Amino acid sequence: MNAGQHPSPKEIRTLIAASSMGTAFEWYDFYIYATLAPLFGKLFFPGSSPASGFLLALATFGVGFAVRPLGAALFGAFGDRFGRKYTFLATILLMGFATMAIGLLGTFEQIGIAAPILLVLLRVLQGLAVGGEYGGATIYVAEHAPPEKRGFYTGFIQLGASTGFMLSLLAVLSTSTIMGEEAWLAWGWRVPFFLSLVLLAISVWMRLKLSESPVFLAMKEAGEIARNPLKEAFSSMPRVKRLLAVMFGIAAGQAICGYVGLIQVLNFLQVSQHLDPNLTRFVMIIALTIGAALSMLCGWLSDKVGRKRLVLLGYGLFLLLVFPVFHMLAAQANPALAKASRDKPVVVTGADCHFNPFAQSGQSSACARLLDTLTKKGVPYARVDGAAAAAPSLTIGGYAANAADAEGLAAQLEAAGYSTDPVKPATRALLLIGLGIVLLNLFGALTYGPVGAWMVELFPARTRYSSLAISYNFGVGYFAGFMPFIVQYIVATTGNPFAGFWYPVAMVVIAATIALFGLPETAGKPLE
Repeated sequence: MNAGQHPSPKEIRTLIAASSMGTAFEWYDFYIYATLAPLFGKLFFPGSSPASGFLLALATFGVGFAVRPLGAALFGAFGDRFGRKYTFLATILLMGFATMAIGLLGTFEQIGIAAPILLVLLRVLQGLAVGGEYGGATIYVAEHAPPEKRGFYTGFIQLGASTGFMLSLLAVLSTSTIMGEEAWLAWGWRVPFFLSLVLLAISVWMRLKLSESPVFLAMKEAGEIARNPLKEAFSSMPRVKRLLAVMFGIAAGQAICGYVGLIQVLNFLQVSQHLDPNLTRFVMIIALTIGAALSMLCGWLSDKVGRKRLVLLGYGLFLLLVFPVFHMLAAQANPALAKASRDKPVVVTGADCHFNPFAQSGQSSACARLLDTLTKKGVPYARVDGAAAAAPSLTIGGYAANAADAEGLAAQLEAAGYSTDPVKPATRALLLIGLGIVLLNLFGALTYGPVGAWMVELFPARTRYSSLAISYNFGVGYFAGFMPFIVQYIVATTGNPFAGFWYPVAMVVIAATIALFGLPETAGKPLE
């Protein structure tokens, strides 16, 4: 396609399909780790505490997000200087290599400390790749789209995260069901990583058929390509302010809303509420299918009513409903646990209760050891300060339990309804759980669907790839990428499965404030 030439309907369909397919593939590869985080905690981070293994697995997930800004800077500068097409072709090949390597990686039992080290390094490569992918695909589609359909066209790219996560759940669900638990734990968990080769081959083939962006070709013909796009992106205070406003007001906020409905709800149902893992994945797949369609719909709607209005609506609904939705999910997923928490709360009274979920050689005090026992069993609790010289005590529903007798305490907790066995709720409860997940994904769709077009319209063409990729990946990488770890850490140290959600609430308040006062509406704006 020549500079200034408008793509035909067939070319539009091809470029949207290729860009969306590639984005879904990269997110499949990136999220397959999140889907298997509880298992990876056991395989790669074994220790004295299941909680510490799970937290370390989530921290490694966060590492992939932490390096995304580096990938954004690297591939963003490459995309602004040498073109959009080959840049996000390079990112997809890097992601494919890293994902395949994780599937071949030996576990801690097989190769020792090298296992978690290599896993972290491969997550770094995945983070670098995804740091350059999203910006490239979104800009590529937006620069081909007419102004009045830019939100609709980029809405297909916004399907990538939901579709990739859904495909990862589907791959895990199908392979674990077919193989059985023993084979799945021994080697079957590797199969979803190998399946990504099929998606990689299709994505590369489709992207090789694409032409370069007409906006980039026009800049190239006019000799207006930035020699140093990174330096130019930070060349003035207004540009720096715009980068920061997009980072906090758009990127961090929409990612928090989206990941709560993708990753956090999965961890909450499986780890905190003990919902059967395969049943959780099944419900998630159905709910995410609806959520993916909602993202595309919100992208289309943003062409009609504006980007900013929809994003602020999503932020507002999230702040209003996130706690009620998760309380509803808990009541439906594990009614016995919900009833026990309400009617027979576990209360620990003691001094020096500095519980460290990462401790490998034991906790520092008797009270902390008691909290460690409850955390390992997944039992929610409240803590009350006690006298310094007194031994820690525990009550269940107001009645004293023998905290020193581990077996007796376990039996009392089980009798009170604090069971850790996988739960399989009735059909009606599963429908309500699915409805709750769809509602969470609606918050994500309202904030995520319009932002692709909004961010493209906020930055100039010369530094668009660098500016968008850096601001987006800094916001997502640090404030949303470590959210699962932060939330789970708060849960582990407080004993309250809902306490961790104050972190995403605080971040969305900040995002909504900055978006409201610091960012303009851009729907329909021509791209130079």
